[in-house]
Amino acid sequence: MTAETAAVPVILVTNDDGIHSVGLQILREAVAALGQAVVIAPDREQSATGHAMTLHAPLRVERIRPDWYAVSGTPTDCVNLGLHGLLPCAPALVVSGINKGCNLADDITYSGTVAAAMEATLMGVSALAISQDLLHDDQKASYTCMMRYIRLLVQKVLAEGLPADTFLNVNFPALPPLGLRLTRQGKRIYDKQIIEKKDPRGRPYYWLGGEPPGFERQQDCDCGAVADGYASVTPLHLDLTNYHSLSAIRHWTQDFPAEQDCH
Repeated sequence: MTAETAAVPVILVTNDDGIHSVGLQILREAVAALGQAVVIAPDREQSATGHAMTLHAPLRVERIRPDWYAVSGTPTDCVNLGLHGLLPCAPALVVSGINKGCNLADDITYSGTVAAAMEATLMGVSALAISQDLLHDDQKASYTCMMRYIRLLVQKVLAEGLPADTFLNVNFPALPPLGLRLTRQGKRIYDKQIIEKKDPRGRPYYWLGGEPPGFERQQDCDCGAVADGYASVTPLHLDLTNYHSLSAIRHWTQDFPAEQDCH
């Protein structure tokens, strides 16, 4: 990055599907005209790694081409390296995706895509996590429309920012969206998520993640929006405190002895 480009906003692009993912290339193309898009992504698939960090092994970084870096770590590692090592200045925005498959409702707790946006938010950088529902047939027809939506969202975040402690979780249907809905996090229904089989020697083994999960039909939820063919935008925040429960269990503290009563 040169002094001439310093005024151009830097956009860090990452994902959890790996550096060679088609979704990553589409996302980078979508935001390239809005700033200097620098790709820092895992060198292999890191799906469902959640907010994991690599603490007990060194991280390797390979510069594949200008502004494209492959990292031997998780999406969270990639954001950390970008913010604290690989980028000469703080990015204006972190965009993570486009994930192969939606990250809706309780899925977000597993998602490396969402965790990358979460890590950026922890570091005070605006962020979006972007995913698309899977379709077995060719999805290329939806890319042009999806890229237009992404550009508009990024433009709005760059111009207006986001509230403190907040990032956006964006999910697209497989086909071109009918529009955009502002949603809240829904609730998944997980059923038959473990498949048991036997190996050639008769010993059991297990696959996690069986049939696709369902969801509870709730008003204004992210799952319902995508199922209805709309793009879903859910503002998420990092404070996980259940404030209602604070009031509900506050009386518990009365039953615990003070220090002088423990002797």
